[in-house]
Amino acid sequence: MSRIVAVSGVLPPHRYPQHEITEALAGLCLPPGADRALLDRLHTGAGVTHRHLALPLEQYARIDGFGRANDAFLTAALDLGEQAARAALAEAGLDGGAVDLVVSTSVTGIAAPSVEARLAGPLGLRPDVRRLPVFGLGCAAGAAGVARLADHLAGRPAHAALLLSTELCSLTLQRAGTSRADLVASALFGDGAGALVAVGADHPLYGSSRGPLVVAARSRLYPGTAHLLGWDIGDHGFRIVLGSELPELTRLHVAEEVESFLAVHDLKPADVSAWICHPGGPRVLDALAEGLGLPGTALAASRRSLARVGNLSSASVLHILRDVLAEGPPPPGSTGLMLALGPGFSSELVLLRW
Repeated sequence: MSRIVAVSGVLPPHRYPQHEITEALAGLCLPPGADRALLDRLHTGAGVTHRHLALPLEQYARIDGFGRANDAFLTAALDLGEQAARAALAEAGLDGGAVDLVVSTSVTGIAAPSVEARLAGPLGLRPDVRRLPVFGLGCAAGAAGVARLADHLAGRPAHAALLLSTELCSLTLQRAGTSRADLVASALFGDGAGALVAVGADHPLYGSSRGPLVVAARSRLYPGTAHLLGWDIGDHGFRIVLGSELPELTRLHVAEEVESFLAVHDLKPADVSAWICHPGGPRVLDALAEGLGLPGTALAASRRSLARVGNLSSASVLHILRDVLAEGPPPPGSTGLMLALGPGFSSELVLLRW
C-alpha cells in the first residue's frame, strides 16, 4: 500500500461573497429585461457563501471567446499550480528532484505542453520524471489521480509521486448562458488548485508519516448516462452538460456502488470515520447521505468546503482531505472514503486507513 504524506490546497486571491457574484452574472449573462428569478433562486440555494475567482470580477466582461479564456487559464493555472505543488512538497520534506511520477489534472482549460511540463523547471523536477496529464475525468479526477498514484507506487514502492489539480471553473463562464444547467454551474463552481504527495512502502517517508494509507480503489462507469454530465465544446468554449437526473442516480446507483465497494473490505458505511466526498452540490450530497443512511454530520466537511469556496471540480477532494487532516487525523485504524463523480457518468472511490 502507498501512503499519503502531504496535501495542499491553494485559492486565487480574488474572493467574493455569493451575492456579489450573482449581481455581476445577472448583468453579464442575462439579456436586458430578463426575469432573473431562476438565477437568484439557484444562487441562493447552492449552499455557497463565498468563492475565489481566477480574475477580478470586473474582468470577466472582457473574456469574449475561448482563446482569451484559455490564455487566462494558462496564466492562473501555472501560478496556482506552482503554489500548490511547492506547498505539498515542502510539507512532505521533499524537493522536486525526489518526485518520480507527476499526475496533473484539469478539465477547465487546455495546455500543450501540459501544466506539469511547464512547471517542471520551476519545481526542479528531473528530466526523466514520469508525467501523466489527464483531461476528461472532470470532478472525479482528484480521486482518480490518488488511485493512479497508488497503482504506480504498488509496482515501484521506493518512488514518490505528486498529484496536481488546477481547476479554473469561472473561465468556462458562458456569456449567453441562460439554460438551467448554465445557471446551476454559475451558482456552484469556484477556482482553486490542490496537490498531494504519496510514497510507496519502501520509501523513507512511509514509516515516519501519520498520513493515511491508500488501501484500495474502484472506478465505475454507469452505462446509458454519458449524456448527463460533461462539456459541450465548441467556438463558445466549454459549456456544461448537467442532467437533472444526477441526484437520483447518486442516491440509487452511486450509494449502491459505495456499499458494494466497502463490503469487499468487510465494511459498512457506518464504519467510515472520514468521508472525503466531492461537493457536487447540495442536492447531490443530500442524495448520497440519504442513499447510504448517513447521519447529518457525516458529510459536514464537504458541505463546509462547498460553502467556503464552492465546487472546485477535481481539486475539491484535495481541499477537503487537507481540511480533515488539519482538524487532526482520525485515530489509528480509522477508515476514510474519498468519493467523486465525473463525466461518463462515473464514480471514483478510494479507501483510506489511518
